[in-house]
Amino acid sequence: MARIYGVDTDELTDFVQGFAGLGRHFHEPVRTYSAGMRSRLAFGLSMGIRFDTYLVDEVTAVGDGAFRARSAEVFQDRMARSGAIVVSHSMPLIRQFCSAGVVLHEGRVRFFPEVEAAIDHHLELLEAARPVAVG
Repeated sequence: MARIYGVDTDELTDFVQGFAGLGRHFHEPVRTYSAGMRSRLAFGLSMGIRFDTYLVDEVTAVGDGAFRARSAEVFQDRMARSGAIVVSHSMPLIRQFCSAGVVLHEGRVRFFPEVEAAIDHHLELLEAARPVAVG
């Protein structure tokens, strides 16, 4: 990945090794990794490369509490100089990282310039989809 994006290989390796927290497993074949270990590696790789825009699915959903906190901190740092498209079902995470929102429902996309309006719409859709109790 480093060569593809013109990043120093040693610097990226050092960053990912320190960030992902895989310990001795870092040098083992990726095929031996658990799904969580792969996610930590992939997120570390993406944070180790400075992009103009990041596409992130559930930015802090992987790992233990310390790893999630480290992920949020590094991601917040990246957002100071980059943009992102964040996909999440976590409203606190959306509030933390987003300034606008898009709600995808039944194949249609609706843009909201204010993130709270997007969250409100999402929650309304969830409420409308709840089964009505009969009794």
